[in-house]
Amino acid sequence: MRVIKRLLVIWLVGLVHAKNVLILLGDDVGFQFGAYGNTKIKSPNVDALAQRSLLFQNGFTSVSSCSPSRSVVMSGLPVHQNGMYGLHGGFMHFQSFDGVRSMPMILNQHNIRTGIVGKKHVGPDSVYKFDYEVTEEHYDLNQVGRNITCMKEYIRKFLQGSKNDSRPFLLYIGIHDIHRCTPYIGGKLGNFCDKFGDGTTPGTGYIKDWKPIVYRPEDVEVPYFLPDTPATREDLAAMYKTYSRFDQGVGLFMQELEDAGFADDTLVIFTSDNGIPFPFAKTNLYDPGQGEPFMISSPYHKETWGKKTDAMASTMDIVPTVLDWFDIKYPSYKMNGKKVALTGKSLLNALKPQVPVGQFDQIFSSHVFHEVTMYYPMRVVRTKNTKLIHNINFRAPYGLATDLYQNPTFLDILNKTKSGQPTKWFTTLQKYYYRDEWQLFNLTSDPHEQANLAGSKEYKTVFQNMKKTLKQWQLDTNDPWRCLPDSELEGDGACYDMDNRKQPEMSIHVLR
Repeated sequence: MRVIKRLLVIWLVGLVHAKNVLILLGDDVGFQFGAYGNTKIKSPNVDALAQRSLLFQNGFTSVSSCSPSRSVVMSGLPVHQNGMYGLHGGFMHFQSFDGVRSMPMILNQHNIRTGIVGKKHVGPDSVYKFDYEVTEEHYDLNQVGRNITCMKEYIRKFLQGSKNDSRPFLLYIGIHDIHRCTPYIGGKLGNFCDKFGDGTTPGTGYIKDWKPIVYRPEDVEVPYFLPDTPATREDLAAMYKTYSRFDQGVGLFMQELEDAGFADDTLVIFTSDNGIPFPFAKTNLYDPGQGEPFMISSPYHKETWGKKTDAMASTMDIVPTVLDWFDIKYPSYKMNGKKVALTGKSLLNALKPQVPVGQFDQIFSSHVFHEVTMYYPMRVVRTKNTKLIHNINFRAPYGLATDLYQNPTFLDILNKTKSGQPTKWFTTLQKYYYRDEWQLFNLTSDPHEQANLAGSKEYKTVFQNMKKTLKQWQLDTNDPWRCLPDSELEGDGACYDMDNRKQPEMSIHVLR
């Protein structure tokens, strides 16, 4: 009987080990991979991951900004609900509400071991606390976020710890590439830290496991939203070089998972926080900033490996997906006087032979700040064919993040605009800075989001229906900005007219 009991315990421990999660989150990573159709770049490791994953052709971030996006990945709540309105570090000083129940917190409460290696960039620590942490809070970010050899060693240490631990685990790897390097122009490490550890640039160190791939400006693929100029091509070539470090890092980390014996029982989620650090992309909620590479590799759904889906996935879906994987219910609690609920969905349903109808046809995004001086709140609802953006502070010019201003591509656009030369850009600085309050795009006929249909009679019903959907989501998520810019949110939760401009179509509530 004792032998049977012991065998039962061993069997149960084996079951506990049967489900783990690995999250690979890139920094400013876009679609520059062979798996996403870029024929100019060499990305064998990410492409290999795609061959053992379901690849989402409609993957999106919930907010196109670093700390806010990471807070959503870890909390499942949009930034206007979790409180991480902008960047966490320095004088920005944004952080989530103390009452947020984050993914690592929930998993810890269910006896699941949690670890993070690389970029964290969220707070407070009491909300986003992992059991095992190797981040910029205690180490140099380039070392733990870009030095793939250094990262590999810490990842190995975590996985070895899990081999001696009966608990399942979640390991979150925050890779700092492809983020631009500070200083953003003329620094010793290069504009993208592309010289960091390359073994050929004096004084920049040597990353043992990185075999840099150098691209010539004429070798790159210029995306539609950037001007095809020498400045842009040189900028992209430097970025491509860091893609080789990112790609080889993904290969190393996946090999560590394999060597530790966890590859056959670990769900792998691969995505990025926001679009690439170029105009019209990062910090924007146009598709180059909102759209993300997104893959899910499930060892229990091998029939989906190497396939593509048009189901819409969002970084807001990561928490419900992880909880579903571990069979954990989201806790019931209130924050700021309202019950909290996840608006994302489990992407495990997208792995099923019959994907639930309508479940993956719509996503939401929410942006407030990037840096503290860049107040430009936006709310977005997007379907596969249509997008509605509400630019709440539309009267102000769109703010430029430091790395989006101080880069060769943008400065070339700026200088040519000022001198009256052709920019070869598909838009203008005037249109880029000053945007309509409501922007409605037909993404089938206008994939580059240039023709605003919000005032079109033909799209009046579409506009009103999407606006209603967006407003309902703001109400459901207790959005403090839901009454702006024409009304004031009062303590009773109602919107009261400020009478600052005529809005005949609005429902006006007058406080008496």
